[in-house]
Amino acid sequence: MKQLIRILLIAGVIFSFSACGSLKKQTEQTAAETETAPAALPEPLPSELGSLYTREELRGWQHTDARTDKLPGMSVRKAYAEVLPLLPEGDTVIVAVLDSGLDIDHEDLKDHIWTNKDEIPGNGIDDDKNGYVDDVHGWNFLGSRDGKKAYPEQLELARIVKKYRSIWQDKTEADIAPEDLEMFRLYKRAEKELEQKLKEAKMMEQQVKMLEYEIERIEQTLKDYLGTDELTEEKVKAIDSEDKAVMEAREKYLQGLHSGNKRIERFKKYVEGQLKYNLNVDFDGRAVVGDNPDDINDRNYGNPDVRPVSEDEAHATHVAGIIGAVRHNGIGIDGVADKVLIMPIRAVPDGDEYDKDIALGIHYAVDNGAKIINCSFGKYYSPHKEWVWDAIKYAADHDVLIVNAAGNDAKDMDKFGEYISYPNDGDQPGMEIADNFITIGAYSPHFGADLPAPFSNYGKTTVDVFAPGVDIYSTVPFNKYASFNGTSMAAPDAAGVAALIRSRYPQLSAAEVKEILMKSGILPTLLVFVPTEDKQIPDLDYFKNLSKSGRIVNAYNALLLAKKMAEAKAEQSQGQ
Repeated sequence: MKQLIRILLIAGVIFSFSACGSLKKQTEQTAAETETAPAALPEPLPSELGSLYTREELRGWQHTDARTDKLPGMSVRKAYAEVLPLLPEGDTVIVAVLDSGLDIDHEDLKDHIWTNKDEIPGNGIDDDKNGYVDDVHGWNFLGSRDGKKAYPEQLELARIVKKYRSIWQDKTEADIAPEDLEMFRLYKRAEKELEQKLKEAKMMEQQVKMLEYEIERIEQTLKDYLGTDELTEEKVKAIDSEDKAVMEAREKYLQGLHSGNKRIERFKKYVEGQLKYNLNVDFDGRAVVGDNPDDINDRNYGNPDVRPVSEDEAHATHVAGIIGAVRHNGIGIDGVADKVLIMPIRAVPDGDEYDKDIALGIHYAVDNGAKIINCSFGKYYSPHKEWVWDAIKYAADHDVLIVNAAGNDAKDMDKFGEYISYPNDGDQPGMEIADNFITIGAYSPHFGADLPAPFSNYGKTTVDVFAPGVDIYSTVPFNKYASFNGTSMAAPDAAGVAALIRSRYPQLSAAEVKEILMKSGILPTLLVFVPTEDKQIPDLDYFKNLSKSGRIVNAYNALLLAKKMAEAKAEQSQGQ
């Protein structure tokens, strides 16, 4: 998921200097279809529906309806206006956000934060005997018992290289015992990829230095001309000189040099994090926690402080707002689900999550009443994948739905030999270890060739359905709001719809809710650009071929299908 950050940041910097625009190809389309929906998309729709809106106008677009709003959202507002008033009042559903630190004090979230009523705050006693002391609002698996919190971490490939390099560095497969061959091959792949990533990060470090020098040169040219130590847009706009160098500096500044400078600072911080923490085999972020991450039975670690360490740790707060920000309270945004409590579980650092933390986090969510678990994270190495699979099965046994982000690397996840993203419900073609696990790709507000988010992973057998994941405006720490992109945003959009269903129809199982999300979505009959990182001109394919269902999540249709399934289930039960 991290690779996209590099590409977007580089692209942002390039655009700020060149002022280049992107060329959108127009594609004719027919009406979208849906087997179960009485509210199919109208015919015809403009091929670039949604492309003319400003960023401010796109805020909350995932709640829109294509027919009435001309944006391809999930018809959430329509569901609240036309369907939900006719349904049962609904129960409150607990949705666990297995993620980074979450701002439980945020103005638009605090009234929807889960509280463990069986735990007495701050008494240092495990009152409810669940194994977690003072877990009033969830648990932090990225911390120590004395309250310290860790955040920067290595990528999993760096951990693997660190663990096995001294043992296997000069070995070949002929030297390895049969029972160790799978891990040896994983180590060799990780070692090769680590070398390549380090090379790329060092190249990016040089690029940052060159860009910083260029910005400094441009600004100094303007300062010298103006005779000032402080530049403003007004001062620079007023420059009219016959000096070509001055006018070129003026144009570059006005094209976005200032915002480009901010992007470079973020880019620089990202590169520094890669070299200092993520790719550094000598870094040990787990030292703060103090457990053995290779021992699933070593569980005496963590603390109840689920909050973020800084405003940069914004991911979980953003995810939580998408699902369950308080609706119609006059501030901020509206979440997709109304009757919902968010259970924070801090287990995803700035780096790759540990399999152990994810497995135990799933167990924690299940044991403490969550009916949905949102998993907006992922990686391509999972040395203890069986622990996570066991946890997924445990969730299935307790009727808990897991909503999983597909990933942001523009990969075809059906190519199992090349790309296996974890967590998953099986890493072999056609494998599905449980029926409660749904994987979500991301789509954009552009209902045309650009409908799939350009970064989204996809796969006809590995990705189940798509949901909005571009320009998603939501909560971030300390009572702020921001727009993020990612399948990390698409997953909570789908999780919010799942929460609406589970609230109104608790008799429907996790597997049935998954089925509803997939079957009730709208089916765009569009020829679209296939997400890609390494092609200037992307391939074209029909949107329906990018996922198992071929559909985009629709709340209105989902609730109607849920009603139909619940009624059929009741009739069947009465007949028996």
